[in-house]
Amino acid sequence: MKIAWVFPGQGSQTVGMGVDLQDTLIGKTKFEQAQQILGWSVVEKCQGDEEELSRTLYTQPCLYVIESILVDLLREKGQTPDLVAGHSLGEYSALYAAGVFDFATGLQLVQHRAQLMDTVAGGKMAALMKFNRSQLEQVIAANPDVVLANDNSEQQVVISGTPEAVKVVLSQVKAKRAVPLKVSGAFHSPLMKTAAQQFETLLTAYEFTDAQIPVLSNVDPTPTQSGTVLKAHLTQQMTSSVRWREIMLQLRQEEISQGIEVGPGKVLTGLIKRTCPDLELANVSGIKDLL
Repeated sequence: MKIAWVFPGQGSQTVGMGVDLQDTLIGKTKFEQAQQILGWSVVEKCQGDEEELSRTLYTQPCLYVIESILVDLLREKGQTPDLVAGHSLGEYSALYAAGVFDFATGLQLVQHRAQLMDTVAGGKMAALMKFNRSQLEQVIAANPDVVLANDNSEQQVVISGTPEAVKVVLSQVKAKRAVPLKVSGAFHSPLMKTAAQQFETLLTAYEFTDAQIPVLSNVDPTPTQSGTVLKAHLTQQMTSSVRWREIMLQLRQEEISQGIEVGPGKVLTGLIKRTCPDLELANVSGIKDLL
């Protein structure tokens, strides 16, 4: 049986997530280490105000820390994946699981990323469910100020761009549901270019080793273990589309028979279930799932 671990990104956070992990030695140690790096407590943020937890500045480090602890707890039980992938921010947890960098390096990068993304304002994102894909592609092609930010599945995508451009697309494309996202900027679009350039400069100071297991990246869903390639993908990721639909199709190509979503929520297993119905799926979000 070939197993893939998949890691959720921003949007999966919930108040109370990961709090039970402090009852383990691994969790306690990692939370303390995270507090030294971040200057604030992940556990406190996760037990606090939902609006504050949903702020990019806090959401991203909290998710990375919790997902990394879950990786360590799974490893402690002798479990290892054959392949890893993460959705947007989740890619950092996937790289940690693949041994590309250590916990502290990953958290420092995530903190930098969150700080840069938190400062970008003036953009808008919206999710579309059950829509006409060819119609959407035509409307986006005719509008340079909006892009397909997350290609989550055949029937669910997120668009990103200027508020005006996003409004135009929503008025021209018929969809069963269209939901504006509570984010400050137009993530995964060219509007993130300045932040991406600043992040690329920061990234040069960090050492990436080759992955111990293949990784499917958001910007290129082809399995790779090259640390150099994976590092380049992280820079591109801020301005490029999250190609999650293709990642799921690649799971089939790699003959993956089980997918485990490591982190809060069930967003990714929900998407995989509809795209790859033959895959056995499980969720690991806390201590109860490890027993």
